[in-house]
Formats: sequence, C-alpha cells, structure tokens
Amino acid sequence: MTSNPAAEVRRSAEEIRTASEHARKNRLPTAPLNAIIERTDIVRARRIVVKVGSSSLTRPDGGLNLEFIDRLVDVLAARRARGHQVVLVTSGAIAAGIEPLGLTARPSDLATAQAAASVGQGLLIQHYTNSFARHGQKVGQVLLTAEDLIRPQHYRNALRSLERLLDLGVVPIVNENDAVATHEIRFGDNDRLAALVSNLVAAQVLVLLTDVDGLHTAPPKEPGSRLVPVVGGPEELADYRVSGQGSAVGTGGMATKLDAAMIATHSGVPVLLASAEKVEEALREGRVGTWFAVADHRRSNKRLWLAWVARTNGQILLDSGAARAVIDDKRSLLAAGVTGVRGDFEAGDPVDLVDPEGVVLARGLAGYDAAEVARMAGRSTVQLRVELGDSFSRPVVHRDDLAPRHLTANGT
Repeated sequence: MTSNPAAEVRRSAEEIRTASEHARKNRLPTAPLNAIIERTDIVRARRIVVKVGSSSLTRPDGGLNLEFIDRLVDVLAARRARGHQVVLVTSGAIAAGIEPLGLTARPSDLATAQAAASVGQGLLIQHYTNSFARHGQKVGQVLLTAEDLIRPQHYRNALRSLERLLDLGVVPIVNENDAVATHEIRFGDNDRLAALVSNLVAAQVLVLLTDVDGLHTAPPKEPGSRLVPVVGGPEELADYRVSGQGSAVGTGGMATKLDAAMIATHSGVPVLLASAEKVEEALREGRVGTWFAVADHRRSNKRLWLAWVARTNGQILLDSGAARAVIDDKRSLLAAGVTGVRGDFEAGDPVDLVDPEGVVLARGLAGYDAAEVARMAGRSTVQLRVELGDSFSRPVVHRDDLAPRHLTANGT
C-alpha cells in the first residue's frame, strides 16, 4: 500500500489531541505527549505552525518585502513538498495597506487601521498565492478573531476548516481579522494568535520568526546582553529583562513572544524563536535562536486566552474559603465567597479573582455586571433566590470560565 502523508499527519494530530484530553479528564501525569522534544528534532516535525511578523515582511520604506516573502515561501514549500504540513500565521495586512493608502505611518486610530488592513490583506494574500504557485502549491486564507478560538461552536468550525485545508494539501495562511476586530475582541498580536492556532491544530512545533536572533538576557543593544539558547520552563524567565515595544509597523515585541511561548509550551507545543533571516537554518536543524521546551500538556484555548491574551476589566475579591474552593477544589465562584468588586465590568468580561492578601488567583469571565456582583456579595444561593430572584442563583464565575493563577503570565 502507498502511504498517505496527509492522513498520517492528521492521525498523529488526532492521537495527540485524544491522549491529551484523556489525560486532562482523568488527571493523569502531565508528561509531554509530543514526540518533538529537542530542537534538533524539528526536522522530523510533521505538522508545524510558522509565524512571521510585520517587521520581517516590510521594507524600510513601509512597502511589502517581496524578495523576503519569496525566500520564506521557498523554505516552507520545500517542507511541504516532503509531505509535512505547514500553517503560516502572517502579520503585515495593516503594514501592506499603508503605502497604497498614501499613509506615512501605521494608523493610530482603529477605523483607519481597519481600512488599511482591508486593503493590505488582499495584497498580502495575493503575493503569498503567487509565490507558492511557483512551487505548484495552493494556499487558503483564514481570518480569525479571538471569538473563533474561545467559543465552542466557532472553535469547532475553525478546527474543521484548518484540518480540511491541510488534508487537501493546502497551506493555510492565517491572520487576525483586523478589518473587523476591535480592541475588546482582538488577540493583540499574531504571536499569541499563532500559539493558540498551534494548540488548535495540535502542531508539533511553533516557529516564531522575528527581527532579532532570539531571547536575550537583556535588550539586545545593551552591553553584556547574551542570547539565551534554551528556556526549560517559565520560572527561568524571571532572570531576563525584555522590552514590550514592537516595531514601527507591528504590534508585538519580545514580551508578546514570551507570552506566545508560554501559551504554546503549556499546551504541549515546543517553540523556536529565531531570526526571520535564518528561517532555512531554523527549519532544517533548529540550531539557531531560542528553544522553549514543553512545560505541560494541552489546555483549552479558552483558558489559554484568558491567561495570556484577555484584558481584564476589573477585579472580584474573594474570602479565604472561596479562594480555596476555586483553586484547590476547582469549583465555580459563588456569591457567598465574594467580599467586593473593583472596576466597572459587564457580564462576560474577563476579570481577576483576588484573595484576601491581594494576590490574583485566577482570571475568569464574569457572570454578572459589577454592580450586580456587589449586590450579591456574601449571600448564599438560597438568599439570592429569595431576595433577588432565580436569575441571580448562577455562579458569579463558572469553573469552565476560569484560568487558575498557575496558567497566567504572572503565575508560577
């Protein structure tokens, strides 16, 4: 029988996803389930996600760097020709729209940025389509918002679409849907989007291509700053100083790349952070840049989004009993354990859950508005039914909408 590489990769991804879900449901040890452990294993990864930023895709004058796009595509197409599957997460839509619209810099207001993205996205996908066509390969455009990866039905639709594209031998070109995304529903940058997509498709490796050669002990231009070759776990990051500022045409920065690395490695996907100029070396043997080792098994995209991407709009204060119930017992937050609120949030907004010592224990999606939570605070479910009605007897934050502190960027 002849082998079917696409079917083999799909089966491998399904096995990883099934085994991870089994481990989660049965609270099995969280040993890595991914066969790609060391950076030199990258050549064997049958399904990879590659993310490239705006700074690598654009020329100094702001236009698209077509020469680099062709060089990147040459490397990815060669990987695809060997029977491997590639998902490309690309920035650059807004940057690509700057020149055609006669703008002199990246727009600072949302409406103009959305307009630039609308114009630029077409140009960007056109160049990728033409470049991959030189190798006889097809691409498919996939535009996502945060809701597509955290709402169950949207999540299933996104997964089904990406899996089918890969089965058909298509290279999915993924970008955030900047033309419609608002500050409230956006990922904030494509680094974190790439990490969530890696979790979604059960990728074996995430490669983040950027304009520096990896993580450094301090900003690269500072005297004495050194490249960090390997990060074995999140606790090591406390030793390094990074900048959160991105380029003039992008929104990311090293801080968002570290967030992306934590998202991916906490969902069983190792990460290679490397210079876009060294993409061929990165994908051939992984001996450049910084390697982030797997830290945990797969997590749900909703919890990963809550932990690293969502912007919280307020705080709910907990007593010690509620803090133990939420963290140790993994239970929903009930009104009886609430002592107060801070901020002005609405039902469905991300909020921090804070213990009596002021420590953020978790993030979650509020079940009620801030004013309603304040009225409910300290009351039992029975009291709430009697005093406020049945609609107030639900949890303040349901356990399915909670990301514990150890999953958050500030956790340990």
